[in-house]
Amino acid sequence: MTPEIAPLAHPPETLEGWYALHQVFSAPPSKEADVRSIRERSAQVLESPAAGWSALAQLVGSKGGDIIAVHFRPTLDEIASVQAGMRQVACAFELTLTYSFLSVTEAGLYHLTAQLARDAAARGGSVGDATYAAELTQRAAAERESPHVQRRLFPPLPPDMPYVCFYPMSKRREAGQNWYQLSLDERSRLMHTHGLTGRRYAGRVLQIITGAIGLDAWEWGVTLFAKDPLDFKKLVTDMRFDEVSAKYAEFGDFYVGKLVGP
Repeated sequence: MTPEIAPLAHPPETLEGWYALHQVFSAPPSKEADVRSIRERSAQVLESPAAGWSALAQLVGSKGGDIIAVHFRPTLDEIASVQAGMRQVACAFELTLTYSFLSVTEAGLYHLTAQLARDAAARGGSVGDATYAAELTQRAAAERESPHVQRRLFPPLPPDMPYVCFYPMSKRREAGQNWYQLSLDERSRLMHTHGLTGRRYAGRVLQIITGAIGLDAWEWGVTLFAKDPLDFKKLVTDMRFDEVSAKYAEFGDFYVGKLVGP
């Protein structure tokens, strides 16, 4: 009997937008973090970009820090400039950087890549051949121009959602639970179902997904904004019951706070 050959596992195409830097600072035990004063002092750093934005939030309940700063910029060099500016602010207020996370806004084209792989197999070709590459270039460019993908790659700071939640996550690579050994069709199915859960919170929670593979220890970052912080709990709970999270997701620490300033 010929052994069954497992379907080829290959990565989905991704689209990238702004670079992102999340920074968590703690104040000395003898001082309370005066976030409004820090916000005023860092105004030049936070409000100067021609593209992108920054936000500062007072953390609540976090053991790792008192303040979280979130920055989005078009280039890694601009992120480096923001980092240098925040270092000066931290020194002025005796703040200690306790955590940082570098990533880039990302839209994963699971469904598109899986469809192109099926098309290649049907015509007797292979993933990555000239026909596949040409079709991928054309269709990925069209996806990038769609309003939905543009909002994912270049997300606005919502004016009416003052609460923020950030956490890093990765996909499991354990025996029997290895995300990276699943076929692209299976990953596409799981991510589609996961996305439907998130869409139920449209208008209540803004989700920003950033990719960090090759940039940080965790593989993705999730930044959430909401009018009601209870929606963080409800959304994350619902998503953990999705198969993709229940079987394949690992989560880091959660940071929750309220924005300060415009």
